[in-house]
Amino acid sequence: MAAAAAVSAQVTPNAQKVYEVHRADLPVSCPMPDMMLWNSHPKVYLSLEATNKAKCPYCSADFVLVD
Repeated sequence: MAAAAAVSAQVTPNAQKVYEVHRADLPVSCPMPDMMLWNSHPKVYLSLEATNKAKCPYCSADFVLVD
């Protein structure tokens, strides 16, 4: 039971709606590999370079480029 809680604590849940990403993280896709429900919808790549932000067309999560 404790092992499952430790693994769960290390994984970002898919419930978060705003994700801050860095240039080192590009290209960004949703869902991201570290999301708990990484297979919750088809993988889609998001373009952040023009406006420094993007919204996933499947789950409406917002991604913001912070640097």
